[in-house]
Amino acid sequence: MRPTFTLGRISGVRIGVHWSVLGILVILVVALGFRSWPVLVPGYSAATYVLTALGAAVLFLVSLLAHELAHAVVARRQGIEVQDITLWLLGGVASLRSEARTPGADLRIAAAGPLTSVLAAAVFGALAWLFVAVDATTLVVLLFVYLAVFNIVIAVFNLIPAAPLDGGRILRAGLWAWKGDRARAAVWSARAGQGFGVFLILAGVWQLLFVGTGNGLWWVLIGLFIVAVASAEEQQARVGSTLADARVSEVMTPDPDTTDATLSVQDFLHDVVLTRRHAAFPVVDADGRVEGLVTLNRMRSVPTGERETMTVREIISPLEEVPTTQPDAPLTDLLPELGNAPDGRALVFDGDKLVGIVTPTDVSRAVTLRGLLNGDGRASPWVSGSAG
Repeated sequence: MRPTFTLGRISGVRIGVHWSVLGILVILVVALGFRSWPVLVPGYSAATYVLTALGAAVLFLVSLLAHELAHAVVARRQGIEVQDITLWLLGGVASLRSEARTPGADLRIAAAGPLTSVLAAAVFGALAWLFVAVDATTLVVLLFVYLAVFNIVIAVFNLIPAAPLDGGRILRAGLWAWKGDRARAAVWSARAGQGFGVFLILAGVWQLLFVGTGNGLWWVLIGLFIVAVASAEEQQARVGSTLADARVSEVMTPDPDTTDATLSVQDFLHDVVLTRRHAAFPVVDADGRVEGLVTLNRMRSVPTGERETMTVREIISPLEEVPTTQPDAPLTDLLPELGNAPDGRALVFDGDKLVGIVTPTDVSRAVTLRGLLNGDGRASPWVSGSAG
């Protein structure tokens, strides 16, 4: 999930918002400000209901952010780098650059979110009680009661033992500790997630057909999301199991072709892309230092009329946004970063020297070859891309 814009950083973690988060604001403002509260506590102006509902929606987003930030903070304490946190229509996503090393670390990271939601519910509940004690207006009290309930629902829902929910992560940690096999534990957790997602879809369809409420559509959307993510996690776990002992040097494309950062996009297209036939190129400056990565997709976004004046440097993915690794690093450590990378590629350095590039195609080839060597002719589940 790529953020539409960045809000800033909290505890060193970049916080972003996807445009779809507006859906949460609209849903809560309509549900609370126009439907629920005017019926439960009549007598206020329409503007008061709407503004209070908007405040509830914003505080609800803050609660979601606290939930995800708890995952991120605990992950960093376990030595895992956190890429960012993105709020979107169905909640929040904390993107981690690697996986937990032990079942205990996996459990702590997963449990941090629901525990934070329970704590938020307690805080909002205490505020509701405080406003009752000072004889505040009923609408203000109801605001904090709803926020307490919302956070309890978030905590309970996330504790369902099905990936990609936090409960699925807790299930994975438990199975990992029990069986000693993280990949198998991840597959079981993902399958539980697929089953739960299908249940939500069927329940949503039943509600739409026989009850006729809009909640059914919401359940279907959540179910589809859970099935999609759980399926992807199962595939990633299988890839990780196949490549458990592989090193980056075994799959990387060595000595990748580079291009000059000062070239115009037009010259880059005609003099480099058409002759070297790769989909991605590391970009270097005049001294040979790597500045970033340029891909055909990035070049495609440049209007035709600007290609002669715009340089490659202006369209690259900066080096700090490109996953980097070393030749002897475990490939499984790189896979999560590769999946989250904006351009789907990683650069390999031996000290300061660029020695290779890793693409989804390289990973797919490695999985397929290992499958053939092990007598398994199945195709790789990794989503392949163009050779880089």
